[in-house]
Amino acid sequence: QDTLMESGGGSVQVGGSLKLTCKAAANKRCMAWFRQVSGNAREAVAILKRRDNGPYYGPFVQGRFIISRDDTENTMWLQMKSLRPEDSAMYYCAQDDGTKEWCEISAALYREWGQGTQVTVSS
Repeated sequence: QDTLMESGGGSVQVGGSLKLTCKAAANKRCMAWFRQVSGNAREAVAILKRRDNGPYYGPFVQGRFIISRDDTENTMWLQMKSLRPEDSAMYYCAQDDGTKEWCEISAALYREWGQGTQVTVSS
């Protein structure tokens, strides 16, 4: 069920920056960015729980991305800098209230998804 809408993807050179935006009808407790390269599983890029100052980042992020959210605007962002060719993928936002205190990093446990926005980084 697509209740989220991403924007902000595009094509950039190595080292460039992009800011992805995800608009929701209403933000859920766990909001996340995933990415997927054709043929591979979706991997968690960044996850942020409502009113939590400790986001999760995938190990490949290495300080280059920042996830943020504004629950008054029902919006989430992913600021990406120092982009690399291996960051090229379809980026999806996802959200779920979850059943545990923490937010899951498995894509299978998120029930709301956007259509995705393509990020292409060329050298």
